[in-house]
Amino acid sequence: MTDRVRSSVRHVGSAVGIGCLCLATGAALVAEKAPKPTKADTLSAKIEAIVQRPLYRHGSFGIEFLSLDTGQPLYERNADQLFTPASTTKLLTEGAALHLLGADFRFHTRVYRTGPIAADGTLDGDLVLVASGDPNLSNRIQPDGTLAFEDEDHAYDGSPDTKAVPGDPLLVIRKLASQVAAHGVKRVAGRVIVDASLFPEGAHELGTGVALSPIVVNDNVIDVTVTPGQAAGQPATMRVSPATAYVRFTNDVKTGAIDSKVDVDFDHDVTHDDGSHSVTLTGTMPAGGPPILFAYKVSTPSRFAAMALAQALQEEGVAAVTAPPDAKPDFSSLAASYTADAMVAEHISPPFAEEVKVTLKVSQNLHASMTPYLLGALVAHEKTDILQAGFNQARAFLEKAGLDLTGASQGDGAGGALSAFFTPDFMVHYLAFMAKQPDFASFERALPVLGRDGTLWNIQTHAPAAGHVHAKTGTFGAFNNLNRSLMLTAKGLAGYMTTADGRRLAFAIYANRVPLPREDDPLKVQKQVEEVGQALGEIVAAAYATPANRIR
Repeated sequence: MTDRVRSSVRHVGSAVGIGCLCLATGAALVAEKAPKPTKADTLSAKIEAIVQRPLYRHGSFGIEFLSLDTGQPLYERNADQLFTPASTTKLLTEGAALHLLGADFRFHTRVYRTGPIAADGTLDGDLVLVASGDPNLSNRIQPDGTLAFEDEDHAYDGSPDTKAVPGDPLLVIRKLASQVAAHGVKRVAGRVIVDASLFPEGAHELGTGVALSPIVVNDNVIDVTVTPGQAAGQPATMRVSPATAYVRFTNDVKTGAIDSKVDVDFDHDVTHDDGSHSVTLTGTMPAGGPPILFAYKVSTPSRFAAMALAQALQEEGVAAVTAPPDAKPDFSSLAASYTADAMVAEHISPPFAEEVKVTLKVSQNLHASMTPYLLGALVAHEKTDILQAGFNQARAFLEKAGLDLTGASQGDGAGGALSAFFTPDFMVHYLAFMAKQPDFASFERALPVLGRDGTLWNIQTHAPAAGHVHAKTGTFGAFNNLNRSLMLTAKGLAGYMTTADGRRLAFAIYANRVPLPREDDPLKVQKQVEEVGQALGEIVAAAYATPANRIR
């Protein structure tokens, strides 16, 4: 675990040179000169010392620092070679969406009735929740209209640092149900239906495996927090959020020895006729250890949302049931009912700049993977090959920048596709282009801050550069069965800084194909990955502190 307490006291050494002419003796006292800089003080030498560490002897680094003031590169290492970028890919995805949708764009998620409401409150028809593609139907929404996030997002589960945003994950769903009740509806004679036809539902994003859908409630996961007992053999306790009829959990997790590893799984996932699930949580956790959040991935987000809405309606005193799982509504025909007069509830999202912030700060894979679909559906208005239409929109945006697109390859929105490759040179020139766009302030604010928040919260926390670097991280790895260890396929860091002497830089750093030492404990493997992340942070911190005349 990382200690997040930072000392606010720094000892600042001050060297003062004093020249004195002693008139009594006529002797001149010459000031002691500061040591002359050596070759080891240059940025090139500092980077070389990092990349030559034994851990990286089989790996490869690609690096470029570009001056935003002059447009010239300051430092390059394999800058024209293609590297696996991992989640730094999200910089392109979210930058294009911010430009094409606009920082002030808002999603409108609406509920419509398909028939009249009788005097006794009976709705003679269905209630249809029409998915808008809003990724934040959750408790992220704050009273001031911003979206909250936790540095270690709940989608990246299994670590003591993982947290869910506090509050009710069904906040938006409950508010929609309250609006329906306020329209005088007391009973729904038809069914509660979710129209998720904006783009296809069912694919899984390539990082955490969460299901893609135009309807997203609590990031399409259910948070299950498990706390071990104080002694081996004791049962562990379990807390589920949100608790819905969609899934019921049986807790069979036991407390292991104090030095045992965390080993918890969702087993025996049974789907029932009504679309609900029964799941058994099995495994062990070390005695006396901290609570750990595990994310159960919802297999059918539209079913999850429909059951959550029906439950919220019932809590509001509205009798309602969902359509059978095998029902296939004709949404093109139902769309005729989506009129202003028939609308009985509406949720308007915070501005899109807030969504970009969430996606980039925590590297939210589901949100980023949805974004090309959103561009295809909302910007291109495509009905068939929606994903490709979204990428066509993104490419048109990049072509305006005059970038060399032969240095870029992208297959999904988040960076998990096997076709994802970028050259450091392409990435820094893309970042330079973004720095000139009208919404750049929103884009830069959305990036994690070195040593402060998001996925950089624990990187170089005590370096002078902490708080002065805004950058997107990336991590991609696969299990090496031969050596029973993790092959860290990619670690990346790309973004902006203002150096200690006031220069504005864009940078991209990639470490690829780093085989990590064997380690069976998943939490210790995370620490190994963090070590590589710290190395990239060291490179950035060196660039921040090195004067312009000490690059090479």
